[in-house]
Amino acid sequence: MPVGSDPTATRPRLTRERVLGCALDVADAGGIASLTIRSLAAELGVKPMSVYHHVANKEAILDGIVDLVFAEMELFPRDADGAWRDQIVRRAHATRHALRRHPWAIGLLESRSTPGPATLRHQEETIRILREAGFSVEMTAHASALLDSFVCGFAVQEAARPFGVTSTRPSDERGDSSPVDTEAYPHLAEMAEKHMLRPGYDFGEEFQLGLDLILGALNRSAHAGHLAPS
Repeated sequence: MPVGSDPTATRPRLTRERVLGCALDVADAGGIASLTIRSLAAELGVKPMSVYHHVANKEAILDGIVDLVFAEMELFPRDADGAWRDQIVRRAHATRHALRRHPWAIGLLESRSTPGPATLRHQEETIRILREAGFSVEMTAHASALLDSFVCGFAVQEAARPFGVTSTRPSDERGDSSPVDTEAYPHLAEMAEKHMLRPGYDFGEEFQLGLDLILGALNRSAHAGHLAPS
């Protein structure tokens, strides 16, 4: 190395945005347990103390990367003529896709005591859609809690499935090859054989079905409460 050369001369300047972006990459690669100040500093190529110049502590890092995940949940432009159900469906799918990219975030979304601006915008937009559709404040609270529970719960199931979400079973495979004991668990075996193991089955299909059922129930509840969402 030439005398007087600086090995950090070509290294990008450390900023809060770079720290959080790198933290997101570390969590994506190894899960949230792999994200420590030390592992983050190593990935950035700096000493651990340098990280503290941009984030106060580990909790601040978690707040920041959770907000980055919320920022990926696309905020759609307001559509005055669009049905509230269509807007909620688009947001639910955007949220599911973000959680598929960052499954470690599922358990953290609702745990942060200092939510960031993207988190607050996401919540504000859902509330706005429901309120402008005619839902009362109380019913809006019920609806948003139910939708969050369904979307996050589905993401947990999707992330935990050991064999992925799509069946690759050949269409001519024999019907006696159920993965469970057909005598001990006849109904489970039947559902696996006739539904989950059918060629081309995609677990993701269950998401839209569940979402439709929930939104239909919410619409009926709103009408029963003398509201008139479209």
